[in-house]
Parts: sequence; structure tokens; C-alpha cells
Amino acid sequence: MDRIDTHQHLIYPDRFRYDWAEAIPALQGNFRLEEYHAAAADCDITESIFMEVDVPWDQAASEAAFFCSLAEDPTNRISGVIAACRPEHADFAAQLEAAVHPRLVGFRRVLHTQPDELSTTPLFRKNVGLIGKAELTFDLCLLPRQLAAGADLIDSCPDTRFILDHCGVPDIASGDLAFWREQLREISRRPNLACKISGIIAYAAGEITADTLRPVVEHAIDCFGWHRLVWGSDWPVCNLTRDLGTWTRLLDEILSGGSEDELARLYQHNAREIYRLKPTS
Repeated sequence: MDRIDTHQHLIYPDRFRYDWAEAIPALQGNFRLEEYHAAAADCDITESIFMEVDVPWDQAASEAAFFCSLAEDPTNRISGVIAACRPEHADFAAQLEAAVHPRLVGFRRVLHTQPDELSTTPLFRKNVGLIGKAELTFDLCLLPRQLAAGADLIDSCPDTRFILDHCGVPDIASGDLAFWREQLREISRRPNLACKISGIIAYAAGEITADTLRPVVEHAIDCFGWHRLVWGSDWPVCNLTRDLGTWTRLLDEILSGGSEDELARLYQHNAREIYRLKPTS
């Protein structure tokens, strides 16, 4: 089935710095649009949403502008761009205004590497509320211990659409999913939150089969239902354990019991609605 990749990272080391990836050998080198299209050649991916790659803040505006320019070319099949932001900054309204572009669909502030209290300040919450007023989305990247704070943030911004990246980062490798399951269930009660089944293969280890990932995928479906789920590759981060082709094949195996309508919602329709995607051509 055709699918929209809602979490495509692209790495252009000749243009931007990726300090966080310096110690990760698998992420050294070029992971540009041409490498992505080669990796995705047999994965039925018809279009993608570029997800910011946590470049240094002084490069974030240039990153967003560069990928919005790539998205202007329909042959690149980038239907949307999610830019980095800093809602903790007092000048956030100016950041928002400067980033406006027809292909900009949302923002993300990486939180799983930040102090847990960052998202709890009145300024942060006020500014995330401005994202919703601009009819843009906010992607949440949270560790299981941060999901409760994430729920509070969502409650404080009822008019903002949130997407929880990577199913809330379950520790699949350890097999200890009890706390994550409980926290995902609780945060899923927010109707303005969707869940992104993305990148979870990077949190597994050893021999990875469909059954390795199945408990996470099935719990996400049980919590959010098919109408609040999207899919994302998290390429090239998924390469830390398996390539993009293996990741899509394993997920298709897990979801083989889904109806055509359910799969179309997960892979296509929900992404178009949640991110308000415009046609690429």
C-alpha cells in the first residue's frame, strides 16, 4: 500500500552541523534526498514530510528554509516540512512569523534530551499555543518518564494538534514495557494528540522480528485507534538497527490483519488531515 513517510530526516553535512550525531558512526556521511529515495525505492513511499534534525539553533532557520525550498519542487515528493523551534524563547512569535512558508506544516522542539521541566513553564506553553492558532502542528519527542509532563502540556494547549513521535520511545531492547504502556494509555486520552509509529525499530536489539515490535504497535493501536495514528520511517536513524526496507516489511507483517480502510488511514489519510498536507504537484 502507498504510504506517506511523516518522519523523514535528511542530513547534509556540507550545509549543516549535526553535533548530536558526531559519536554515532552509522550517521556519518551524506543522507540526502537522493540517498533517501534510493533507500525507499521498494517501500511504496509516495511522499514524505521532512523532520528537523536538531541542528545548532543558529542554523535552524536556514535548515527550515532549505528544505522548504526542496519541497517547492514536486519531483522531490516532500509534501511538508516540520521546523525546529524554541518555545522557551521570548521572541518565539517572531520565530513563528519568520518561518512561514506554504510547505511548513509544523514545528518540533526536541524534549527527550532536555530537562524534564522545560515544557512546564508558562512561556513555553503560551508559545506552543501560538502554534495551534497558526494552524500548525507540534511534534513531541518524549521519553516514557516525560509522558506525564507531555500530557500536562497538551492539556494547556487544547487548540494545538500534537503528534507523539516514536510511540513515546519504549525501551524495546530491555523488554520492560510496563511503565511505558501505562503512560501511553494515559496520554492517549487527549483527543488533540496523535501517535506516530516511527523509528521504534531503533530501540530494539539483537534479532529483530515482527514479534519484537508487535507489542508496541498493537498497544499504540489499542490506545489511539486507527484514526489517530500516522507512520514515519525515522530514516536514517532507523539504520542503527535495520534498514528502511526491513522496517517497512516488518511493520506490514504486524499490520497484516488490518482492513484496507484502517491501513489507508494509518499510511495516508490521517497524515493528510493532521498535517493539512497540500498536493505535491
